[in-house]
Amino acid sequence: MTRLDATFYRRDVLEVAPELLGKKLVRKWPDGQITEYLITETEAYRGTEDLACHASKGLTPRTRMMYEPGGVLYMYLVYGMHWMLNIVTAHDMEPQAALIRATETVSGPGRLTRHLALDRTFNGEDLLTSARIWVTDNGFRPEYTSHPRIGIDYAGDPWKNKPWRYILSL
Repeated sequence: MTRLDATFYRRDVLEVAPELLGKKLVRKWPDGQITEYLITETEAYRGTEDLACHASKGLTPRTRMMYEPGGVLYMYLVYGMHWMLNIVTAHDMEPQAALIRATETVSGPGRLTRHLALDRTFNGEDLLTSARIWVTDNGFRPEYTSHPRIGIDYAGDPWKNKPWRYILSL
């Protein structure tokens, strides 16, 4: 298994999000144990023009991490209780991110971060160098299906209907 490098992440989210499917999310726990999770569902959020993307409101303290070069984590809290795991993509000052919605064993982005014990301390974590979380590739290139994203009706048309949710075909 090879850790993904900067060239993987520093591309458009519409390329990166579906290509994350079949990759392994690796978590090293404080006790040294390492667990791997096959990524099975992602969603793409693409910059200031995408009204479903946090960056559509511009650069703020909350969205600052999305403006970093791809390969870092953007963590945010929803409903005051669920942390969301997003992988920043593209280049510096191009705010894009792929939400990790599910793995082979955990479905739902809130359940996933709870299972992985991820919180605000992971915001800005560099997947290229982190000793606690990273993504690996074993060459598996799965088939997948595309669907509209979930829970973004507030964005209106056409954004709520963009087929930017990707699900691994098992």
